[in-house]
Amino acid sequence: MPQPDRESLHYHTLTRLADLLRNRSISPVEVTTAMLERIHQVDAVLRSYATVTEERALSAARVAEREIAAGRYRGPLHGVPVAVKDLCCTRGTRTMAGLAVRKDYVPDFDATVVTRLEKAGAVLLGKLAMTEGAMAGYNRDFDVPVNPWGAEYWAGASSSGSGVATAAGLCFASLGTDTGGSIRFPAMANGIVGLKPTYGRVSRYGVMPLAESLDHVGPMTRCVADAAIVLQVIAGRDPRDPGSLEAPVSDLSKELEAGLEGIQIGYDPVMCRDGTDAGLVRSIERALDVLAGLGAKMVEVEMPSDMPSVGETWFPICAFEAFAAHRDTFPSRADEYGPYFRDLLEVGAAVTQEQYAGAMAVRQDFSARLDRLLESVDAIVCPAGGITFPIEPQLHYLDSEALLALFETVQMHFTIPADFAGTPALTVPCGFSPSGIPHALQFMGRRLSEERLCRIGHAYERATDWHRRHPPV
Repeated sequence: MPQPDRESLHYHTLTRLADLLRNRSISPVEVTTAMLERIHQVDAVLRSYATVTEERALSAARVAEREIAAGRYRGPLHGVPVAVKDLCCTRGTRTMAGLAVRKDYVPDFDATVVTRLEKAGAVLLGKLAMTEGAMAGYNRDFDVPVNPWGAEYWAGASSSGSGVATAAGLCFASLGTDTGGSIRFPAMANGIVGLKPTYGRVSRYGVMPLAESLDHVGPMTRCVADAAIVLQVIAGRDPRDPGSLEAPVSDLSKELEAGLEGIQIGYDPVMCRDGTDAGLVRSIERALDVLAGLGAKMVEVEMPSDMPSVGETWFPICAFEAFAAHRDTFPSRADEYGPYFRDLLEVGAAVTQEQYAGAMAVRQDFSARLDRLLESVDAIVCPAGGITFPIEPQLHYLDSEALLALFETVQMHFTIPADFAGTPALTVPCGFSPSGIPHALQFMGRRLSEERLCRIGHAYERATDWHRRHPPV
């Protein structure tokens, strides 16, 4: 049996590593030890981890090693080192969510997603760094993750640690959350795959909220097949989450190889080109040519005309719900919050019930129109939030006015719609800028169409090699 390439072990896909572990070509303890050593060596610079759970990881790896040796193989996550965003509660391990007011919080229970990962045999390497409260800015008490493609570039929004760690080979998969684009932005910025599932498809029990009606939990990986594996494990009904869906979870990997014959893919060239970097547009439209060459039918569609203004509705909804989520510590401990998140909560405190209800009505009308459009095709292609850009380090900590430059640069009108409607969206790499920064596209689909989106994304990956390129770490 050929031996695995241990020099590049950290960049194996989860799928490839799972085969090696199942065949006992490599052991969970060996892999976990190697990953912990890499984290200690590399993450001093990249700062993607908020907490490394070394003892928990090695203990789980030893259990996985004994079980696999005894023929009790649990599935493709068995013995695989993963990490989760630091707003997923972990028993006996601090869960800070980038908040100074929570830096000493140690829960006595696990979030459902953590329980499901560990039940599948995954090895938890640690908790990943994030913005304050899962919004845009960082608290000065916490490190800012560094984009492995270039330290001067934005590493994405709140799931930035998840994006950096996955891209840099510091875990084989991670979990992120997405309220306005925070799985898709860091996936785009770090050149990886991000899958935001249907709202309620993955339990949010034990996941600290930003905005209850908008929050989604999903996988971030280095290929689409890996994202399908992780989502399969973490998805499903959870009675402890009132928003959890009853719908059964289909086998997300079953149709990956089905090809694109008969698949219809929508594209709005006017909306996607307007204000979008020309190089990114070229990368996306070359990807459309690839998809057409694989048998997909391209359909020109017209996105809702008010899509560019969705942020004006999203912001008061998010602020209102964030204020509700932080009532225990805000405004009573307002001085412990960073300026940007404090500004958000103050805005939320000023939003009236009538204003909130009005914004929700606008959201529901928009979502209904988007749902109808998504039902007309198998997927719609658009940017995954624009192009990664240089950012001055001090901007990470400044107030709302100073951070306006960030919001004017990212294209949130391409990410917010799927959060509004609760529909799934898959981000995959599709090229590189002249300066070597990843380009990405987004596949948007109808409710519960994750299996179809993964099929499309996997076919695209099979025809290209963008997902096989790794940062110069």
